[in-house]
Amino acid sequence: MDKDYININRLLWNAKTDFHVDSAFYDNERFKKGESSLNTIELDLLKEDLTGKKVLHLQCHFGQDSISLARMGAQLTAVDFSDKAIEKGRQLAEETNVQVEFICSDIYELKKNCTEQFDLVFTSYGTIPWLPDLDKWADIIDHFLVPQGQLLFVEFHPFVWTFDDDFKELKYSYFNRGQIIEEEEGTYAERNADIKQSSVTWNHPISEVLGSLMRVGLKLTHFSEYDYSPYPCFKDTIKIDERKYVIKGIEGKLPMVYALSCIKQD
Repeated sequence: MDKDYININRLLWNAKTDFHVDSAFYDNERFKKGESSLNTIELDLLKEDLTGKKVLHLQCHFGQDSISLARMGAQLTAVDFSDKAIEKGRQLAEETNVQVEFICSDIYELKKNCTEQFDLVFTSYGTIPWLPDLDKWADIIDHFLVPQGQLLFVEFHPFVWTFDDDFKELKYSYFNRGQIIEEEEGTYAERNADIKQSSVTWNHPISEVLGSLMRVGLKLTHFSEYDYSPYPCFKDTIKIDERKYVIKGIEGKLPMVYALSCIKQD
């Protein structure tokens, strides 16, 4: 495996961040006024009061979800490998007067950059496709959770990534057949953004996700699938409800998101 994938993807996400911060997709002005970026899917799984809870947010981008969790009373540590995203996250936290500790780190290197443990590890929407090794990912989660700590993970369904961008044909394997190298133009938040960068991703079937978490001893406490996306981040989406989008022509036929929670046993 080419370890340069980190630098390739960091360049891509640094480029994306500049456009994302000012995009209508992320609507930062509304967010600064108190709007939460969290969706019903993850909020329904956050049943405990977060006041005083230590939360680790992996692959946080520029921190809207991190700040939203901190607004709920959590003590937040947020991690991303994009130095541009971390810079923007710190600025946003300062502008919203919310305390969040931002750490710029590839998550596989996080043990070198963080010594704390946490009550909750949170990660969501478009994170693990950028990671080649889910066993290492699960080990990181297990390492940073206190006994009886919780993982809350929400992700786009891997079946979505088997299609081409127009959802007209099956293009990729559902299973992990190694790295997928593509040339990306624009970004999901700004289709016409002046970005043309390479990306390196992996498709991880749900069996791989669950297997990696089980191997480190985490106990699955919830699993669900959804036939919509909370974001219009795919082509040809139509809105069916507030924060609910489906692909036009195959509405209700495609699993688009899944969510799970796990507990670290004593």
